[in-house]
Amino acid sequence: MEDDVFSGLANSQHIESKVVQTFQKSFVQVQNILDQNRVLISEINQNHESKIPDNLSRNVGLIRELNNNIRRVVDLYTDLSNSFAKSMEASSEGETKSDGRGGHKRVRSGN
Repeated sequence: MEDDVFSGLANSQHIESKVVQTFQKSFVQVQNILDQNRVLISEINQNHESKIPDNLSRNVGLIRELNNNIRRVVDLYTDLSNSFAKSMEASSEGETKSDGRGGHKRVRSGN
C-alpha cells in the first residue's frame, strides 16, 4: 500500500511538471502573438491616419493577419484549458487510487 502512495505522488508530480511546462510554453506563444498584434495595430492605426490609398488597402491584409493571430490565441487557450482539465482528472484519479480508501471518508470516533 505504501508503494501505491509513493507511486501516486510521483505520478502526480510528473503530471504537475508536464502541466507547468505546457502552461509556460503556451503562455510564451500567446505573449509573442500579442506582442506581434501590438505592432500590427500600431501599423494599422498609422496607415489609417495617413489616409494614403496604398496604406489603407494594405490595412486589409494587416487586419486579416490580426484576426488570424486572435484565432491562434483562442486556440492556444482552448488547448490549455483542455490540457488542464485532463491533468486535473488524471491527478484526482491518482489520488483516489493512491489513498487506498477509494474516495471514502474516514469516520472519527469519540468527541
